[in-house]
Amino acid sequence: MCFNMFIYTLDKIITPTVMVVAVAEMRAKAMEIITSSILNEYSKQFNYDDIIRIEKNSEGNIAMLKADTIKMNKIAADVVLNSQKELKKLGSIGIKIPIGYIFQNNILAGIGPYVTVKMEPIGYIETKYESEFESAGINQTRHKIYVQVSAKAKIIIPTKNEEIQIKSEVPIAETIIIGKTPDTSINLDLNNAGFKLKSTGE
Repeated sequence: MCFNMFIYTLDKIITPTVMVVAVAEMRAKAMEIITSSILNEYSKQFNYDDIIRIEKNSEGNIAMLKADTIKMNKIAADVVLNSQKELKKLGSIGIKIPIGYIFQNNILAGIGPYVTVKMEPIGYIETKYESEFESAGINQTRHKIYVQVSAKAKIIIPTKNEEIQIKSEVPIAETIIIGKTPDTSINLDLNNAGFKLKSTGE
């Protein structure tokens, strides 16, 4: 009878609570890894003036913006490869969460026993770019570029597993473009820029 009660409590009360905390902790650590990788690679390799070319007409007005998609793809690939390596490392080592923390009890927060949480990257890790333009004054346009990195992972605890989506968006450039803009809004097509890599953990 006591054993049955223990199994019921474990399955209906403890395990769901453990999974909620495990997902939150692993998602936070995965986001930290991805964001750190983005900031590291783009701070080293991305220079707006080298990658975005502004073309003006004979009157000095903005005619077109062109992006060096090869360079942008290369940086995106470096972000994905580094993120995948670090996520796999985190997943295989795992993290340990004390039961006291799971029950959100300040007195018991650091007290065990500990539950080991592991993570397995699945599917694809993918990067995409987003470009945004807004008026910044007379004949001035503010241009922002963001990079989005998304990944899927399986969070694993001893009695259960759950798939989660991880997504991080970081601004990588913001600049003021001087010159009269066209009547139609400026478009910078970045659909061909980015990188997608199948996880080897699947």
